[in-house]
Amino acid sequence: MDGKKTGEKFEHFWSKSVGAGRANEGLRAGWLEQLQKVQENCGFEFVRFHGIFHDDMFPVFEKDGKYTYNWQYIDDLFDRMLDLNVRPFVELAFFPTPLAAKNSKTQFWWKANITPDESKYNEWHNLVKAFTQHCVDRYGIDEVLTWYFEVWNEPNLHYGFFDGTKSQYFELYKQSVLAVRSVDDRLKVGGPSSSNFVADGRYNGEVESRDGDLITFTADNINELEWKGSWIVDFLEYCEKEKLPVDFVSTHPYPTDYPFNPTTGKGKDFSRYVNSTKDDIEWLNKTIKNSAFPNAEIHLTEWNTSPNSRDAMHDFLPPAAYITKVNLDCIGLTNSLAFWTFTDIFEEKGGGESIFHGGFGMINYQGLVKPSYHAYRMLHQLGDEKLFKNDYLFVSKKSENGKIVALAYNYPEDHYNAVPSSIKKIDKYENGKTRPLNFTVHNLKPGAQFKLEILDKNHGNIYNFWEEMGKPEPPTREQIKVMKQYADNLKTELVTAGKNGALKINRELAPWSLVLIEQVN
Repeated sequence: MDGKKTGEKFEHFWSKSVGAGRANEGLRAGWLEQLQKVQENCGFEFVRFHGIFHDDMFPVFEKDGKYTYNWQYIDDLFDRMLDLNVRPFVELAFFPTPLAAKNSKTQFWWKANITPDESKYNEWHNLVKAFTQHCVDRYGIDEVLTWYFEVWNEPNLHYGFFDGTKSQYFELYKQSVLAVRSVDDRLKVGGPSSSNFVADGRYNGEVESRDGDLITFTADNINELEWKGSWIVDFLEYCEKEKLPVDFVSTHPYPTDYPFNPTTGKGKDFSRYVNSTKDDIEWLNKTIKNSAFPNAEIHLTEWNTSPNSRDAMHDFLPPAAYITKVNLDCIGLTNSLAFWTFTDIFEEKGGGESIFHGGFGMINYQGLVKPSYHAYRMLHQLGDEKLFKNDYLFVSKKSENGKIVALAYNYPEDHYNAVPSSIKKIDKYENGKTRPLNFTVHNLKPGAQFKLEILDKNHGNIYNFWEEMGKPEPPTREQIKVMKQYADNLKTELVTAGKNGALKINRELAPWSLVLIEQVN
């Protein structure tokens, strides 16, 4: 390939946004230190989290039937984030106790209120309006115009995050976006922030059905089923009918499913094939294009190999290759695909029982980076012009200086049928076929040097290193220092272009490994 040619421009949508747990966790020193690290090294521009209106942020006080607002905790969080060059991707949730239904159902150990009281929707509207106005007053309209306001989190999960009906959520969306837009009609609003795609009709009605369309259980091959986004079509039709704004559509395309089987009274987890996220995003593009909102942005506000915060696979090497493949395959299809989450300082199920407990984070509680962190760090190093792409190699150029940056990865073809989303299969995933990596870049400066960084089973794979140490629990302060150095520093090499200006790479890619090839002069 020609290193001097002008490549095809592309956006780093993988760096647009990243997830975190809940707002109050963002007031901790460790959370903020890790946010600074991922912003500087992975380039994240926004962070999204639950619970901005939860009781532990103390947004509403009620006395004698009158409501007053308190923004001190939210201000503290937003101020610190903005100081780190990270903006909030605002999730408007959950109900503060004064605005929730009496005896509201709750979610998580921290008891997020999820039951709506429609008689208090006007008070919810007032809360959202006052909050938005406060943000504009504090940070300026030019700043807040860059933000996104998303209504709720996965409201289609009746047994999870919204103890109400589809119609009640749609009314909540209406009140929320009208409140935001009453402050300034240019502010960006969207939803429905629904959960993963499904292949059946469980979300067609007002509430999630558990009567049992068992197609996922009975299909010979779940990847041949027709998967659709939850509530997306109904949401867009409602907004068209009500003449409501939709600046962006949000959903969570986890490559898994967890249908409920009424025969057994239990759910069962299924992992889809490696291209399922791309399939889902393509379905979403077509659906939006054919709606009344063809220009709406797409923000996939949660995504990971699985939506289980105790899936030990999150700590291992294979997700790094998966992250790399999916993001590179989805260039041009979405405005963001937010990894859930950047940190294991995350407490939906309470604190982790081990320093490695399968948490979502790309960094663990002690600040040890996992392979998933390196995947995002390497993606961030790519240029903004695509020169070449195939199923294991992406070659780019930086338009500002002409330097070449390539990223090679080996997601073994013999594992395409299922995403690495279960520790039960870790022995299977530690195997896989190698790939030959052979390519040449011409028309470079003679003698140009390139740095190679290699992430594989024996380099940057912190869980294995911890295991070899005997799994100290917890590690001593000195052990953590050694572990941090190991986790951060990958195997590196220098290679040089020949006198003819050609760089030749000829090597084997180990299964699940990543290789960043970056021009340094």
